Amino acid sequence: MEIKTSSKFIAELIGTFGLVLFGCGAAAIAGANTTAGLSGLGLLGIAVAFGLSVVVFAYAIGGISGCHINPAVTVGVLLAGRMSAKDAVVYIVAQFIGALLGAFVLQQILSGQLAGFTAGEWTYG
Repeated sequence: MEIKTSSKFIAELIGTFGLVLFGCGAAAIAGANTTAGLSGLGLLGIAVAFGLSVVVFAYAIGGISGCHINPAVTVGVLLAGRMSAKDAVVYIVAQFIGALLGAFVLQQILSGQLAGFTAGEWTYG
């Protein structure tokens, strides 16, 4: 059964959105505090947040698109000859849109627009 290109586009968009929101969100909210050393999650916690994001989306969208969620992975798969150039362009466009949406939602959260979170001087990592 052939999976539609639109399904692959949506899957990559959602996966990249989640990776940026959760991974970069962990880094931004609980990253290093320049005045008092590490706070919150620390480096290990941030790494775990990125890793768990990748694992969750590998299970969620892996069967649809292969869960590249990174243009570098898509380019590597393209150069290995395992996908067409048309699909690679679709994946990369979806990944850029997903990353932009994830960054926008994270910025809205950190600026207090969505959840009442007030950004401190340490907030953006």
